[in-house]
Amino acid sequence: MAKLQKEKFEVLLSDPVFPCGRPTTLCETMGKAEIWLMRTYWDFEFPRPYLPNFEFVGGLHCKPAKPLPKEMEEFVQTSGEHGIVVFSLGSMVKNLTDEKANLIASALAQIPQKVLWRYKGKIPDTLGTNTRLFDWIPQNDLLGHPKTRAFITHGGTNGIYEAIYHGIPMVGVPMFADQPDNIAHMKAKGAAVEVNMNTMTSSDLLNALRTVINEPSYKENAMRLSRIHHDQPVKPLDRAVFWIEFVMRHKGAKHLRVAAHDLSWFQYHSLDVIGFLLACVASAILLVAKCCLFIFQKVGKTGKKKKRD
Repeated sequence: MAKLQKEKFEVLLSDPVFPCGRPTTLCETMGKAEIWLMRTYWDFEFPRPYLPNFEFVGGLHCKPAKPLPKEMEEFVQTSGEHGIVVFSLGSMVKNLTDEKANLIASALAQIPQKVLWRYKGKIPDTLGTNTRLFDWIPQNDLLGHPKTRAFITHGGTNGIYEAIYHGIPMVGVPMFADQPDNIAHMKAKGAAVEVNMNTMTSSDLLNALRTVINEPSYKENAMRLSRIHHDQPVKPLDRAVFWIEFVMRHKGAKHLRVAAHDLSWFQYHSLDVIGFLLACVASAILLVAKCCLFIFQKVGKTGKKKKRD
């Protein structure tokens, strides 16, 4: 089976976006999907119903850790029994304000662990001797290193799954998009502590770090999620490739596609059914009202006749 080299995606296999040159809406395009590959799995998700053309392939980019570059490995080994902390806010955050960078660096300087921080901005004035800045880090390899104790992350799906894969507890610093929701999932699973980037103080970050490093439950929960992730009959990448090739072999997967996508909005929301039921109720009410009115009129006429007699 061919290997699919993708790191972050949610695959949508569908008919052409503009069939016959006709513009289409996003909802219409999504409705034409034959198969959905969702980049999550049940180690991350909460139980919920899903359709037959949904396949969960979370963590398909994860792989065993490789040896670190020599210089980086030497720095990691100087951590001794305390281990290291990996810190990355992703590729979209290039730098921070001087105030925020100094706040973070001050917190990191107070822990006994060595810190590898992916950061391209100005070197903070409060940077500790235990912290080293890198323009780029082999994140997966660092998270898979036996000395790694915690991962400070913005909550991107790739980083979350690499931490789950290697069983590393997290300190979440979400900022936008799906990040708050991702960290909320990890908090609910007991594998992360969240701090607010906008309001956090140096003490907040320091306390969060000490919590995930020193309280065994966070490591235990992270390892539990890791065991769930690894306990699959087929690897996520192989499963993703299989379903893509399945759609290609069968020229689509219309037998898995829910028929609700073919309904009009009127039918989809059952407005015809609701209208029929309302008509039945209205007819019943009208019939009862007519019967009551007829009875009252009869009783009234009978009473008048008796009085005359």
